[in-house]
Amino acid sequence: MESVKKVDPTVIVIFGITGDLAWRKLVPAIYNLYLDNWIPENFAIIGIGHNDQKVNEVRDHLRKGVDKFSRRGKSQKKEWDDFVGCVTYYKGEFTDTTTYNNVEKEIKQLEKKWKTSANRILYLAVPPNFFEQIATMVGNSRIAQNKKTTRIVIEKPFGHDLDSAKKLNALLHNLFDENQIYRIDHYLGKETVQNILAFRFANALFEPIWNRNYIEHVQITVSEQLGVENRGNYYETAGALRDMIQNHILQLLCLIAMEPPTSFNADEVRNRKVDVLNALRKFTSEDVHACAVRGQYGEGWIQGKKVKGYRQEPDVNNNSAKETFAAVKFLIDTWRWQGVPFYVRTGKRLNETISVITIQFRPVPHQSFPSEATGNWQPNRLVLNIQPAMSIRLLFQAKQPGLEMLLHPVDMLFNYNASYTSGTPEAYETLLLDIIRGDSTLFMRADQIEAAWGILTPIINIWDTHPSVNFPNYAAGMQGPEDAEALIAKDGHNWIVIPPKTE
Repeated sequence: MESVKKVDPTVIVIFGITGDLAWRKLVPAIYNLYLDNWIPENFAIIGIGHNDQKVNEVRDHLRKGVDKFSRRGKSQKKEWDDFVGCVTYYKGEFTDTTTYNNVEKEIKQLEKKWKTSANRILYLAVPPNFFEQIATMVGNSRIAQNKKTTRIVIEKPFGHDLDSAKKLNALLHNLFDENQIYRIDHYLGKETVQNILAFRFANALFEPIWNRNYIEHVQITVSEQLGVENRGNYYETAGALRDMIQNHILQLLCLIAMEPPTSFNADEVRNRKVDVLNALRKFTSEDVHACAVRGQYGEGWIQGKKVKGYRQEPDVNNNSAKETFAAVKFLIDTWRWQGVPFYVRTGKRLNETISVITIQFRPVPHQSFPSEATGNWQPNRLVLNIQPAMSIRLLFQAKQPGLEMLLHPVDMLFNYNASYTSGTPEAYETLLLDIIRGDSTLFMRADQIEAAWGILTPIINIWDTHPSVNFPNYAAGMQGPEDAEALIAKDGHNWIVIPPKTE
């Protein structure tokens, strides 16, 4: 099978291949890349796990994940049989040098068979408490001797706070070069997120008005109807601020606020993102109370079904003070954005599952139409829907048909599903292909990680040392706590909810 693009021979070593991430995301993504001819002819997956299973049992397990979670649906027998021959499995402890010796031996045999050296991608699909352990073992083994062909992939959460992130970065830098480290945030692989760069910098129309002179404020909402499900242990140590705002949402904010890069070079793009993080106004203790809101869901109703409160979820403390909702007002101290508030919010068990960025423009400087003509007037808005439906919408005013001058809001819609029928790749497909190619544009650099943690540290410190006394403070199925409405209302704004159109 000939690849669409020439890619060097590649071996992906997945630590934790029997876990949920590999089952739901990684293997379905790799399989789709294979079906689309993006995988090189000389390719292999070496899985490492704790389970005492034979390789055929692991392969059968992985196929069930592909059948359930792949965007293509169920796999076809011949295609799967052709693909799965590249998958092998070793049971091993992450602290045992034998595990890494087995991996090195397997790779050497493959390279001998292919008669060439291969890229070595070491994917840590494991809980974060294993990151340092595996990275140290890999870095000190023969697997990672060639820095040009070895890449290590770290999932979020990358650290628990600024100090732990710095510690993990220091450990990795002792073992690997920065260009070998791929800190993955799957949000950056989503098509609409990537399209922000194309939308802003490939069109002459928008960039001249992308500043404080024309934009009144920006909103970023990432809400979920789901609760914490079976992730109570993780969420009790993380919470909404660490789980979503520190990575996903701050990355979205950077894409909206960054200056135009001089090229699409990975470090040039990431430099501009770091500039935004460094320009975010630092929070004082007083700012935290004025600019940050937290919440925790109680029991309520979701789509006609009664659901538990957070404190009743499995592995959650009965008196937990961990937030499941967070809203923050950010200000960026640059010429472009001075005085423009960026409001962000995220939460579990809210009334809908949606990820959306809304840019609200300033009103016209002079309203020349009579008051009766503008009864339905709304500000111009640009709405970037990331999920569940991917679209870009521009809302503006037009005359309503008829004999009178009546203005009515209308919108122009770019809908992905309507425009592209070939099927949109999943985020992990995009990111895994970039890792295989050695393109780090969509991956976070060490200074980005640390800058993001630094911005949120004052909020984390206040919230960790001063637990809320009024949790739970919003019912499941609502839009969040009342304080979140007050946060934005005191500036004369309101949270904007525009249901995504799919037609």
